Amino acid sequence: MRLRTLALCLPVALLACGGALAPTRGGLSAEAQLGEAIFKDTRLSASGQQACATCHVAADAHGAPNAFPAQFGGAALDLQGTRQSPSIRYLATNTPFFFDKEGTPTGGFFWDGRVDTLAEQAGGPFLNPLEMAMPGKAAVVERLAQGAYADAFRQTYGAAIFADTEAAYRAMTLALQRYQLEDPAFRPYDSKYDAFLDGKVRLSDAEARGLALFNDPRKGNCAACHPSTRGADGSRPLFTDFTYDALGVPRNPALQANADPAHFDLGLGARLGREDLYGAFKVPSLRNVARRKALFHNGRFTSLKEAVTFYVQRDTNPEKWYPRDADGNVVKFDDLPPAFRRNVNVTEAPYDRTPGQAPALDEAEIDDLVAFLQTLNDGFQP
Repeated sequence: MRLRTLALCLPVALLACGGALAPTRGGLSAEAQLGEAIFKDTRLSASGQQACATCHVAADAHGAPNAFPAQFGGAALDLQGTRQSPSIRYLATNTPFFFDKEGTPTGGFFWDGRVDTLAEQAGGPFLNPLEMAMPGKAAVVERLAQGAYADAFRQTYGAAIFADTEAAYRAMTLALQRYQLEDPAFRPYDSKYDAFLDGKVRLSDAEARGLALFNDPRKGNCAACHPSTRGADGSRPLFTDFTYDALGVPRNPALQANADPAHFDLGLGARLGREDLYGAFKVPSLRNVARRKALFHNGRFTSLKEAVTFYVQRDTNPEKWYPRDADGNVVKFDDLPPAFRRNVNVTEAPYDRTPGQAPALDEAEIDDLVAFLQTLNDGFQP
């Protein structure tokens, strides 16, 4: 009861004490408002020019605003990360990392599932030398204490909060988590497909064909990892099963880290120290995938149609996607060391083919599938 009273009254108190936080839409709690202010605060980066909102732009479905394979950070904003900045929408129901009863890796946050909560995820980029590049938690907390929202921070977490670096840093991540959980912009469920599920609109012929291809286990088979139907409890589909897969995405020469031929991003397997999972990365939600300007963990593709075409032609026409060695042989799965290319998924459609066979989808079907994926964009207007 006390906490509820505090949450209801605190925004009013903040306005009365000098407007440390402006009222926001949707009735966000004081903690969520604080999280929003922190989310947008560029002072919390070594460059002074980068905030959470810089790489997770609301207008871009809280994903990256450009087609860079990875964003630039560091004190001079001249250091490139090693992975594409994922969208942070539709993560509210994600779970901590675990292996299911069949041994399938599931859940977790980031491309390799290395943290278990939104709060832990939020705390990472501030200290990453390739991202916001702050020298330590103490430096972050010092800037928090100098922010326009410092009084609000004290009122929310205690007058002495800034005297305890670990506690203050943890509180900051909880505020960011609360913002993402409360602000409906992180899960609007207002795509055309949502309207279709609600019976408010019909899909076009191309979109309907694309949906059928998406679900067909002999064709696109996308729904195997990106479920498209409501859950047993009636919940809307998130278009991810939160598992991991090794897809053999081609090496991206535009990624600076790849200038070193010995560099390989081994994903989940590297984190867990399991060679059988080298090359596996989190299955992302396909909501808003048509708004992404770079796709896959290494940003290899900048066109949704090209990405879909890769899926269906990876094994039938590998020469389109991979380089050749000195002997003229196509080097499939070239973004993995040779010994671990066996980890790549080659058993499920549309990957279960060999050169010379017909791809699972033809050009017209690829266009239909892309048309369907575009219905997953938030912000649909009938």
